[in-house]
Amino acid sequence: MSGEEERPVREELEALRISRGDAPPRRPVRLLAGAVAGLVLAGLAWLLLAPATGGDAAVRIAYAERSGEGSGAAASPLTGSGYIVTGDRYISLGVRVPGRVAEYLVEEGESVASGQALVRLDDRQYRASLREARAAREVASANVELRDKELARLRELRRQDFASEAELDIKRNELSVSRAEVQRIGARISRLELDLEDTVVRAPAAGVILEKFKEVGEMATPGGFAGSGELIRMANLEEMRAEVEVSETDLARVWLGQPAQVIPDAYPESRYAARVVKLYPQINRQKGTLRVEVRIDVPDEMLRPDMSARIDFLGRPAEGSGGPPRVTIPREALRGDERGAFVWQVRDGRARRHPVRVDASGDAASLTVAEGLGGGEALVVGDAGSLRDGQPVEIRQ
Repeated sequence: MSGEEERPVREELEALRISRGDAPPRRPVRLLAGAVAGLVLAGLAWLLLAPATGGDAAVRIAYAERSGEGSGAAASPLTGSGYIVTGDRYISLGVRVPGRVAEYLVEEGESVASGQALVRLDDRQYRASLREARAAREVASANVELRDKELARLRELRRQDFASEAELDIKRNELSVSRAEVQRIGARISRLELDLEDTVVRAPAAGVILEKFKEVGEMATPGGFAGSGELIRMANLEEMRAEVEVSETDLARVWLGQPAQVIPDAYPESRYAARVVKLYPQINRQKGTLRVEVRIDVPDEMLRPDMSARIDFLGRPAEGSGGPPRVTIPREALRGDERGAFVWQVRDGRARRHPVRVDASGDAASLTVAEGLGGGEALVVGDAGSLRDGQPVEIRQ
């Protein structure tokens, strides 16, 4: 190729070349810049919103105090360790008729209503027996109808003196036997219907399912040894109690109706007002203790059967004191805003806004609560900062 021919080619290549100074920014660079800007904005938003949502806020707490009927109390209250129990103890449900477990209709921890179906047995055998009995009743009813007609004809023959009285007596007896057979089969049908109904185990009361003892496909039989008929265990949580062993040397400091408070080990910030409702009649000779039960006035969902707890027995009121129970709180626990007076109550590790109404009585350090608290609640005192309803809190000693 000659020089004259190469020159146009070089000129065309030079025209297609792009200068580095005029080159547009590359797409990866634009994406990286956008990502950095997004991270910066997210960090600023977190810093701005952190006080509103907050992590665990450190707070100081005090307890709402409940004074019993009367004001004074003994100087040294009695304290013991025990367990949370239900008022009706545990309800163990079994079967009245044998059968194979076909289906569990509930799970452990599920709340059930009175009469709700819990377990279903295989009922095919009972349904077949019921159909057989109903067919037998139809046969017996047909025999009664036949015997009735035969007796009517024989009575006509006897009136014309073509049949004897003995033959008439036999027909009367056959009719009576047929009618009795219908009644016998009817009673059997009623029993079979009851057996069929009992293949479904139902809750005798409202409560919570604690444990299941058999698996689907296993045989369940009534009664028997080692609880072979027990299928499910539940508890009625409407009445919760605490049970504690009291040394016999301290029995003079415990009496029926005595006020007490229950403090679960799992939730040391929670206190539940209670009252002694049962003193067992017999001392445990080996341990030298008496079992005592206190009934919790206002239980909640945090209390569970067999939970360990501390029980404080409050002292006997002073002589001559009287008046209704009183609930007092520290003045620094009371808050207020446009919605009214309230306190921050610590429940299950979180701060909860709880409205209250206070009356004019009190002193320099405490206020009397007229409505909203029952005594024993853990309340935030002092500066609550930017505390929010439901925010996790950490108790500061």
